[in-house]
Amino acid sequence: MTHKPFDIAIRTIDQHEAETREGELADLLVDAVASGASVNFMADFAHADARVFWRGQFPGLGEGSRLLFVADDGRRLLGTVVLTFAPQPNAPHRAEIGKMLVHSDARRQGLGARLLTAAEQAALANGRTLLMLDTASGSAGERLYRRCGWTEYGVVPDHSHTPAGALAPTTFFFKRLVSPNSSGPAGVEQA
Repeated sequence: MTHKPFDIAIRTIDQHEAETREGELADLLVDAVASGASVNFMADFAHADARVFWRGQFPGLGEGSRLLFVADDGRRLLGTVVLTFAPQPNAPHRAEIGKMLVHSDARRQGLGARLLTAAEQAALANGRTLLMLDTASGSAGERLYRRCGWTEYGVVPDHSHTPAGALAPTTFFFKRLVSPNSSGPAGVEQA
C-alpha cells in the first residue's frame, strides 16, 4: 500500500495508548524481523514474542525513562522509534535510539528520517545532547543514519546473529545535538 508521507503523523504515544495498540506494535516488529532486519530477534520470532517485548517497554513510557514515537496514518501504525534516556547519574546528557522500524509496505517514503528527526528533537528538548545507536552493518538503517548526519565510531565483527542465524558485524554511531564549544543548543552538529 502506498501512503502519502504528509498523511502520516509522527507523534509520541503514552503508556496507555501503547498498551491499547500492543498488537499493532507487535505487527511492526514481526514484519521487521520477517523482512530480515537485525533488531535483536531470530527468524522464529512470533507475534506473542513481540507482544512480550513491547510489554517490557511500557513501564519506561509510564515513568518517563523512554519515549515511543510512531508513524500513524490514522488506520494503523506504520513505524516506530524508541528514545531511551540514559539512567546513569554521570550521563544525564545522553540517550539511545532503538527499535527504528518502518513497516515493509511503507518504506522508501521518508518515514525513517521523520521518525529519527522527531526523536532527535525530543532528545534535545529533554536536555540530551549526545545520542547513540547501533545497527547491522550494510543495512538500510546504516544508510539512513549516515544520510541523517550520524557519525560512525566503530564496527564490531561478528557482533550478533542475523535473523537467519549468521554472525554479522554491527556498526555503532553517535550524534551530538549541541556544539562542543557552545553553552547551549546549536542545532544538530555535523561531525
